[in-house]
Amino acid sequence: MSGFKKVALVGSGLIGSSIAHNIRARQLAEVIAVIELSEDRCDEVLRLGLADIATTDLSIGVKDADLVILCTPVGTYAELARNMSEHLMDGAILSDVGSVKAQVISDVAPHVPFGTQFIPGHPIAGTEKSGPNAGFRELFENRWVILTPTQGTEPKAIDRLCRFWEACGAKVETMDADDHDMVLAMTSHLPHLIAYSIVDTANKLESSLKSEVIKYSASGFRDFTRIAGSNPTMWRDIFLTNKSAVLDTLSRFNEDLTVLQKAIQDSDGTALFETFTETRKIRHEVVEQGQAGTFDPREPDEVDSDPQVLTPYGGA
Repeated sequence: MSGFKKVALVGSGLIGSSIAHNIRARQLAEVIAVIELSEDRCDEVLRLGLADIATTDLSIGVKDADLVILCTPVGTYAELARNMSEHLMDGAILSDVGSVKAQVISDVAPHVPFGTQFIPGHPIAGTEKSGPNAGFRELFENRWVILTPTQGTEPKAIDRLCRFWEACGAKVETMDADDHDMVLAMTSHLPHLIAYSIVDTANKLESSLKSEVIKYSASGFRDFTRIAGSNPTMWRDIFLTNKSAVLDTLSRFNEDLTVLQKAIQDSDGTALFETFTETRKIRHEVVEQGQAGTFDPREPDEVDSDPQVLTPYGGA
């Protein structure tokens, strides 16, 4: 038991609603509050049984909450932190689920009041779906949650948040924020950028060829379209806030892609085979680590490994 009296979730997209399912099912808090943009979304949250309190008023939602988690696109964090600052309970833990950490710390830390423990976090789990109805309890099972505590954070607060995520089924590690951003640029952000690019290329084909590409999509292209179907607000914010790491990994990728392009041009089958053999080993290691996909029990034929997707909050 994590021992929280009230957990406030700012945003009820896939991650926020999945956290709510876990709190309900595992009795991790006495009260769940959800803060959303519209009354209609609040009504939906209550109808789904995700919260005891659903409100558009940030001050009401976070009042007396001993754990507040930002579950919206990272571009909204600075304004949210500024607006909730004076309403956070002394001793509360403030965390988030964003896929970028260094910029989040820069945006949020200046607004965190004395006495509040700010512990940035990132559950590496998700599907391309979003909205309150997208969440499910099993989302975090055997997934990693990375915490990047800021300097001076009390160890007791870190341990408390670790136990909360572990109770949700996750494995938890702490990491330096810059290291996190570089790792995620390679494992998540670059693959998404490539997926968006490939699908955009297909979209610009002449209409007859484009329709045939869509009709006869092979599994590889289907996977790219699934990833490219992710929340555009969230991914816009990720690329803008993790610009340096993404551009670095993109440069490395372009160099390696040029090598493969040359191998094809030169009909160098040996080079292609050696590269594909090495990359196949990486895939096997991913599978052995139990990180090959996120299983949604409501859709047994679909396996997803797309990182967190959140409902737009303050965006389109």
